[in-house]
Amino acid sequence: MSEDETTNDKSSAKRSKLPILVGLVLALVLGGGGFYATYSGMLGGAATDQNDSTAKAKSEAEPETLGPISFVAIEPLVVSLSNGGSSTFLRFRGNLEVAAGQQEAVTGLMPRVMDVLNGYLRALEVTEIEDPSALIRLRAQMLRRVQLVVGNGMVRDLLVTEFVLN
Repeated sequence: MSEDETTNDKSSAKRSKLPILVGLVLALVLGGGGFYATYSGMLGGAATDQNDSTAKAKSEAEPETLGPISFVAIEPLVVSLSNGGSSTFLRFRGNLEVAAGQQEAVTGLMPRVMDVLNGYLRALEVTEIEDPSALIRLRAQMLRRVQLVVGNGMVRDLLVTEFVLN
């Protein structure tokens, strides 16, 4: 071998180690940055879990007070549902949980509430109601519709007192 070939092999060996070292350093820096971002809570890592457990402990220790509330009764609804060729009837009765000062305002809007609930319940199919978890889903849907009609903040909850399918 000549002297030029020997020097050329040594310089290429040195050059090939440089990209590996740069890649290794970048991997360590990015890995450390990712760990810090996760640990500090920027990406929902361990610190977020610790904050959640602290918040749960505080909420269990201090019961939440609702303040003064009132209930506005919803007139009973009987809705016919089509079930293939036969008719099935749904009987619904409930109460709206409102803040103490909002009772009269919600009572004044009760015809609109009845209209939106009647329209929603008539659009249901029997198979949707027979599902065991249907009442939870239907209750949430009806509450959202009532809140849209009367305005946010006026109605806190919808309590279902009767839900019978005949």
